[in-house]
Amino acid sequence: MEYLFGLLNLSWWQYIVVTLVFMHITVISITLYLHRASAHRALELHPIASHFFRFWLWLTTAAITKEWVAVHRKHHSTADTKDDPHSPQIYGLKTVLTQGYELYKKEAMNRDTVERYGQGTPDDWVERHVYTPRSNWGIAILFVVDVVLFGIPGVVIWAVQMMCMPVLAAGMINGVGHYFGYRNFETPDASTNVMPWGIIAGGEELHNNHHAFGASAKLSLHRFEFDIGWMYIRVLQFLKLAKPKRVIPKLEQTHVKDIDLSTLTTLVTHKFHFLKQYGEMVIKPIVRQHLAKDRTRRHLWLEAKTWLKRGDDRIDAKTHKGLQTLLSSCNELNVVYQFKMRLQAIWGKAVANNGELVQQLKQWCVDAEKAGIQTLKQFSLQLSTLNIAKD
Repeated sequence: MEYLFGLLNLSWWQYIVVTLVFMHITVISITLYLHRASAHRALELHPIASHFFRFWLWLTTAAITKEWVAVHRKHHSTADTKDDPHSPQIYGLKTVLTQGYELYKKEAMNRDTVERYGQGTPDDWVERHVYTPRSNWGIAILFVVDVVLFGIPGVVIWAVQMMCMPVLAAGMINGVGHYFGYRNFETPDASTNVMPWGIIAGGEELHNNHHAFGASAKLSLHRFEFDIGWMYIRVLQFLKLAKPKRVIPKLEQTHVKDIDLSTLTTLVTHKFHFLKQYGEMVIKPIVRQHLAKDRTRRHLWLEAKTWLKRGDDRIDAKTHKGLQTLLSSCNELNVVYQFKMRLQAIWGKAVANNGELVQQLKQWCVDAEKAGIQTLKQFSLQLSTLNIAKD
């Protein structure tokens, strides 16, 4: 009977430990190799580490690097729009949770997506002759190895390994990560931080942070947030097997004499930070003041606290109608709203002539200080005298 439990013949708790360890390696391989290194180029991996991750993912997921990267990059480019391959805002949370992997595979079969978004991924001999054309061989080999080593329990271990990417990556992050959770940044999409401790999905739980700073190898931001993927990166860095190329830039505020290109660069780099700060510092006090006075439209003012901190691209038609009602009845609110739109227009033209954008930012600050609204003036003074970005 012992042969039924494989060559290793482990105890029941050892099978559980082995399964959890194997799942965790798969998760770390996805987040470090596929996501941070390949899709966003935020991390440089040593060939030894890179190929280990590629080989492990070939065994456990049958994922093809170029296809995975292409689908993910398209997701960022079209997040939560009708062109997003797997948005719960479009398809519904239930669909993404239960059919997320099918949505991914459907988009991966779109050759236009793969060729447009999949550039810069491995194209060596083993990729061309093994990993891509024989992507299913890996999981077949893994099945045999699991059964030989673990016997009948090996079938269960293999099945759990096969569920790792569809459940955690395609389901939890693509689904829940755009539906429930908290937000540090008012990004144009619906991304959320599922929870502040990124352990189960390798740090990918900090999804809103990632959408705000997609090129960062580190996904945690606040002291209470933990990105286990970053912990592994630091270990690999110590072993000289990895090198972070970029992390979420820290905003250091230092007195400067005048608005210059450094100020503009800081504004563009930290645009989601400033959008949130503008909502808290400029808009929220006005909303709170009118909320206490205007009882007949209390529900609109309550909703406005959320609306007005967002970009217009996240406001639907019905909400926009309510917003216009408030703006037409409150000149002070309309003024700060228009200034917010002007500020967003400046950082939205980041590819334009930098000299012209610096002048527009200077003029924005001058006009804001003359608008006669104290909170707007304070924000303008802060923007014009306390900005420098540092990685």
